Formats: sequence, structure tokens, C-alpha cells
Amino acid sequence: METALSVVVGWGDERDALRLGALLAKGVEKLPASLTICLRGGLGSGKTTLVRGLCAALPGGDEAEVSSPSFTIVNIYPTRPEVMHMDLYRLEGLVTDDLFEECAPPPAPGAVRLTVIEWAEYLPQRMTPNDRLTLTWLACETGRKARFEARGPVAEGLLQEMTPGLADFAVHDLDGDERTDAGRGVRP
Repeated sequence: METALSVVVGWGDERDALRLGALLAKGVEKLPASLTICLRGGLGSGKTTLVRGLCAALPGGDEAEVSSPSFTIVNIYPTRPEVMHMDLYRLEGLVTDDLFEECAPPPAPGAVRLTVIEWAEYLPQRMTPNDRLTLTWLACETGRKARFEARGPVAEGLLQEMTPGLADFAVHDLDGDERTDAGRGVRP
């Protein structure tokens, strides 16, 4: 059975979502290989806001005009590493095996690309990368809360890289209870 490192993180408002995206960017800048981040959450949950914070904090982010690719399906931002931002909301049940090839050219040989997929729940399991970081938004009474789940060595390295910065956010155990050891590590 596949194991994963995971942690549940809570945040308050749009400004916090942008900060969380910037925290992700610190680890993304150090990626040794391409990676996919799968975002699973309802309409208005803050997925695109998180991506905006991520891209703004990456080198080249000042050139990126981040918006939801709901109608274009994919946006590619001139960041380093390059970010390919996809939105599968309008493709429920229509995703084909050649989706990635149809939507964007492959990265240059040896280049690192971060692929961020909104509405990743519409991505067929057979197309879900083995090495991925999945953020699943969870119900909560105030603010936002999401489970960060890393599968594979690159995703696990990214989540471990983020861990010290998570102390600035509410970190919860897997039952949803707030932890007092926030930022000290993630659990398999």
C-alpha cells in the first residue's frame, strides 16, 4: 500500500492564502525534478488565490498574470520553474489520456516544470502522477483548512521543506484537532 506524508493546515483569509502560496514557492524553487500539485476543493475555496501567491513569490512572478484557467483550461506562467496551471472543472468526465500533450508543449529537456491542477478530482486515477502533492480542502467553520498529502520523493521533499514555515499557520492532526507542535514535522 502506498504511504504518504500528510498534515492538515488552516488559514484565515485571502492574505493568509497568498502567504501559504509563497511558502510553497520557497520549496518549489528548490525542486530537483518536475512535480504536480493537485488541488481538490469547491468553488470559491481559494485554489486560484493559493496559485497566485505561489506564482508571485517565484522568480519571474512579476510577469505572471495569474487567473483561473476555467475557460482556457491551461495557463503557463513565465516563472522559474515554469508553472503550468490547469483547471479541469469544465472537463468533468471528458479528460483524455492526451490531455497534457494537447494543452501545452512539454518543458524543454532537463527543465523543471510545476504543474498545478485545480479540480484534480476530475483527473482519472490512471493519469494521476505517482509523485504529487495533493491539497484537499476540508470543511471548517471559519477560514480555510486543507490536507497536504505528499506521495513520492519530490513531493515529500517539498512538504518537508515547507514544514518549518507551517508554524505560522494553524496545523491540525488528521482528526482535525489543532496541534501544539505546529511546524515540527509531518506524519506518514
